[in-house]
Amino acid sequence: MKVEQLFTGCLAEMAYYVESNGEAAVIDPLRETEPYLRMAEADNAKIKYIFLTHFHADFVSGQYDLAQKTGAKIIFGPNATAEYEIYNGSDGEEFPLGGGKLTLLHTPGHTMESSSYLITDEDGNTPYVCTGDCLFIGDVGRPDLAVKQGTLTEEDLAGHLFDSLRNKIMTLPDDIIVYPNHGAGSACGKNMSSETYDTLGNQKKTNYALRADMTKEEFIKEVTTGLKPPPQYFPNNVRMNKTINTSIDEVLHKGTTPLDPDTFKELSERDDVLVVDTRTKENYTEQGTVPGAWFIGINGSFAPWVGSLIRDINQKIIFITDEELRVNEIVTRFSRVGYDNTLGYLNGGIEDWLAHGYEVDKIGSISAHTFTEKLKEGTLPNPLDVRRQSEYDSEHVVGVENFPLDFIHQDFAQINPDKEYVLHCASGYRSLVAASIFQANGVKNVTDVRGGFKDLKETEAPMTEYVCPTTLL
Repeated sequence: MKVEQLFTGCLAEMAYYVESNGEAAVIDPLRETEPYLRMAEADNAKIKYIFLTHFHADFVSGQYDLAQKTGAKIIFGPNATAEYEIYNGSDGEEFPLGGGKLTLLHTPGHTMESSSYLITDEDGNTPYVCTGDCLFIGDVGRPDLAVKQGTLTEEDLAGHLFDSLRNKIMTLPDDIIVYPNHGAGSACGKNMSSETYDTLGNQKKTNYALRADMTKEEFIKEVTTGLKPPPQYFPNNVRMNKTINTSIDEVLHKGTTPLDPDTFKELSERDDVLVVDTRTKENYTEQGTVPGAWFIGINGSFAPWVGSLIRDINQKIIFITDEELRVNEIVTRFSRVGYDNTLGYLNGGIEDWLAHGYEVDKIGSISAHTFTEKLKEGTLPNPLDVRRQSEYDSEHVVGVENFPLDFIHQDFAQINPDKEYVLHCASGYRSLVAASIFQANGVKNVTDVRGGFKDLKETEAPMTEYVCPTTLL
């Protein structure tokens, strides 16, 4: 039996492809269908099942489109309801696949329909379990995303999660490989490992949530403590995962339209259109950008920041790229978090924009050394650290306030557009994103610190005492 993990770094998401004797299954597919179709074709296999561990909140999954193209049956656990046809498996139900099988284990807690899938090979061995967002490497799924006002609290969900782990997962053999749905960087847990798989036995030794002596009350307290509000796009993605959406093929057809500079300019000046600059940090800062554009570089955590910062999931979007070969990828990555209303890209890039004589906005920058000198002189205007609060609390430059990028819209009323601001993050990506939003909202004097906190630590800037962070949220 072939089992392949398909890791997508931007979302820290793992899908799985399972094949045996000409029959295949896909577990937790992303929006785009082509990777799975190609794998099945290479194996001369037919995709028989599409298994979902739950309704995902952090990305739009591709089960409906994939089922339409393959005729595969969409399998969810108990309690799941959707606008399209699904099959609700029951706890312990077996699904034959070639010479092996997958067994559904109902593991509620992250959500009530959450399920894990035990993989049995042709020899009757059970080498793998796909745990979805029930069990991560080093962590467990957050229990606050499926709260229902008045009927289901995060404490209730955490209690279900405790029972699922103790009664369904921890009873499996210690040498079984745990295949989770997410790794470090996802907002679906508090402090996940960068490892993408591990043995259950090792997780029992190292994962705080699997301690043998942990009581249910202790578990509930630990997994519900320190949770920050989830990204604002999560409820939209859950809704989209329960409904029939525009096909990814249609989204790509519309979103990859080349727009000449005149058309792009006309669209960029409309109040209902947002320009997103996806280029590298270097090209963005050196060449400037279309006035009003937000920088969200494709080489960073693109999709999660798109979802966290663009408040309207139906927002009309046009984008700038310096790599036209990546246009399909960019539109796909917008769509992975539900942003399907991309209208096209600037054909010829910023070079053609400039050749047409159109103006650009630029964001100034300073080195970490200059930042430190000005800080000591008392001439540094309004420095802000845009890292997450947990990063800031762990260690920061004395005298610099925290203004997390995650909550920039909620907190923007604190910003005076007539003042000058100097922004830094950990290494320079998030601070440029924040600076571009500042500029688009009328703050003309905003400066970025090149190299961010990483470079500031190499200077004589005064630092708070380091405290080990307890959460990455």
